[in-house]
Amino acid sequence: MARRIATDERIAVLGLGRFGGSLALELTRQGWEVVGIDADPRAVQAHADDLAHAAVADTTDEEALRQLGVHELTNVVVGIGTDIQASIMTTSLLTDLGVPHILAKALSRQHATILRRVGAHHVVLPEHEAGERIAHLVTGRILNFIQFDDDYVLAETPAPEVTVNRTLADAELRSTYGVTVMSIKRPGEPFTHTTPETTVYAGDVLIVAGDPRSVHAFTTLP
Repeated sequence: MARRIATDERIAVLGLGRFGGSLALELTRQGWEVVGIDADPRAVQAHADDLAHAAVADTTDEEALRQLGVHELTNVVVGIGTDIQASIMTTSLLTDLGVPHILAKALSRQHATILRRVGAHHVVLPEHEAGERIAHLVTGRILNFIQFDDDYVLAETPAPEVTVNRTLADAELRSTYGVTVMSIKRPGEPFTHTTPETTVYAGDVLIVAGDPRSVHAFTTLP
């Protein structure tokens, strides 16, 4: 017997272009029941066999969204591509419909500001964020990089020499470099949480947190 899927396990992705289509497929792989909607029949047809539901509709049409049950969902993604007006109108409409969590894709910071003003709870700028992340990866010793806000990032980096054979308390990284070591990985072992008494050895990999400038400076240390 198939497991009944609750409303909170369903999500609508409005706009099935490169961003929305990829997101819809990944959400499906993670076990979500995805309702994919796009005004372009070709985009819908391309994903019809992979999503739980796929429909051709104008996402700026309130009645169309109601007929598809979008107003009943907890999570909706506005992944509309280059049509900024449709993106803003759709986000505003979802706000009016009372959708609890709206995530919207923006093409620029100005677009992102408008989306937040009309009710988006979370806004992503995929191209900008990807470019920023790659820039950090190629300009330092950063192995991985995640930015949570303008002033807070996490970075994975090999332990610099200033930390080797010292405990984190002795290294005084917060006061000296403005970063905090959140986790450590020994060669051949998984990441583990750190304490002030954790000793860093050559070959260790650290997860450090702090503001972008401080983290970048720390990861460029020899």
